[in-house]
Amino acid sequence: MNLVKIFRLTLAAALLTAGTLAASSAQAQAPLKIGYTDVQYVLAQMPESKQIESELKTYNTQLEAQLKSKYADYQAKGEAYQKGAATMTDVVKADKEKELQTLQQSIQEFQQSAQQSLQQKQQVLLKPALDKLQKNIDVVAEENGFTYVFNSDSGGSPLLLHAPKDGDISDLVLKKMGITPGAAAPMKSGPMTAPAPGPMAPGVNKAKIKTKK
Repeated sequence: MNLVKIFRLTLAAALLTAGTLAASSAQAQAPLKIGYTDVQYVLAQMPESKQIESELKTYNTQLEAQLKSKYADYQAKGEAYQKGAATMTDVVKADKEKELQTLQQSIQEFQQSAQQSLQQKQQVLLKPALDKLQKNIDVVAEENGFTYVFNSDSGGSPLLLHAPKDGDISDLVLKKMGITPGAAAPMKSGPMTAPAPGPMAPGVNKAKIKTKK
């Protein structure tokens, strides 16, 4: 290999290295731009939110109906026990009390599983909307040069405790989805409730059932 070719290769390598270093330096010196959005605020204004709210309400009503039916059966048998306890033999009385305790436990277990089922239903219904939201957050962040975007959701424990107003991209995300920004209440899924418990049979603990206020 002659000296001219060696010189050219060395120069090309030097230029390549210099270009890489320059690009890395420019990237390192690029300003860090941080944005944030209130996920609940945006979700509440998406058209999908009304459908999700409606389906959750219907599902919750179905679960409450089942819970009330179980409780009504429990209460009716408890009242029958109270009325006839005086004439029952010890064996029959013990059998009735065991049946009531089993029903009570069944109510408690159903209420717990219903809460979990409602939460799972909410997660399934929300996933497409959250995926859509994430996609639009990514687009808005890239278009506006945001390096990071945090969730400033006021519910629970927000990740962002203080930031300038111009870092809020919530309305930009809504506009990107073709939605006119405006105030909207966040979606909620209320807890399961049941009727207030009446007098229970002697020797039988009251079922721990949440009551409507």
